[in-house]
Amino acid sequence: MFGVNDFLKFITAFFIIFPVVTFIHLFGHIFFVLLFRGKGIKIIIGSGKKLFSVGVVEVRRFYFSSGGCEYSYLEVDTKVSNSLVFLGGSLFNILSILIINKLVGMGVLSSSIMWYQFAYFSFYFVFFALFPMDFPDGYPSDGKIVYRIWKNQTEKRSSEDCHWRTN
Repeated sequence: MFGVNDFLKFITAFFIIFPVVTFIHLFGHIFFVLLFRGKGIKIIIGSGKKLFSVGVVEVRRFYFSSGGCEYSYLEVDTKVSNSLVFLGGSLFNILSILIINKLVGMGVLSSSIMWYQFAYFSFYFVFFALFPMDFPDGYPSDGKIVYRIWKNQTEKRSSEDCHWRTN
């Protein structure tokens, strides 16, 4: 049932596709931080000890496991701008799914398990980012922080993967 071919698909999914989907999600947050002239930007890919940095991107030892982004300031600091920052990751994941599906549909990319896995992980990110809940680490999801923004409960403007630093 689970053969060598399946093992290679698993390795590809978790060590290549998942980190790419994570980066797209995090870049979606940062895109809106940049759009609203944010400062103190950092994208962290993975967890564990820092391996290297390239500009504002920091790659950690377990690059395939989670990630986060940080910013310290938004020049345009409104409910709409803050909401778009926290919804940006999901918007970019959805946009990437639509682009891949269009390219597959046009025949530019061939239909394959890799694109299926890409869409699957992207939907996974969107679902858990938008579902209004608190994660085990105590941080709210992006959806819950947007809800808090609109309810004027913004004493803590950090979600599970997007952190507003006060320093």
